[in-house]
Amino acid sequence: MKTDTLLAELTYKAVRSSGAGGQNVNKVSSKVVLTFDLTNTLAFTDAEKERLQTKLAKKLSSENLLILTCDEDRSQRKNKELVTKRFLALIEKTLVVPKKRKETQVPTAVKEKRIKDKKTISEVKQNRKKPDF
Repeated sequence: MKTDTLLAELTYKAVRSSGAGGQNVNKVSSKVVLTFDLTNTLAFTDAEKERLQTKLAKKLSSENLLILTCDEDRSQRKNKELVTKRFLALIEKTLVVPKKRKETQVPTAVKEKRIKDKKTISEVKQNRKKPDF
């Protein structure tokens, strides 16, 4: 993953935040909207793009745009840093290919213990019956 190329391709837009905050909310554009075009990026190989498209399918718009927002802080700069960190973490997390699970055999001792437990339970139940003279 080429982080420098990736950061150069990001588009930021400042928008007015919603919610409580009084007059400050109406005047200041502190909310930051990050937009990333997945189809036209040069930072990823075709295989990585395909993986990102499948993993982030629910978060992508119809034009394959990834849109993230942040309005946690009153500072526009801080919100921009937060949304960028969140974006990079999301990309790193989705690009990780999980290891394939290697099937293992059930150990012999476990099999023997299970059979022994079955026998003891069976004996307990047999001892509950009335004796046959």
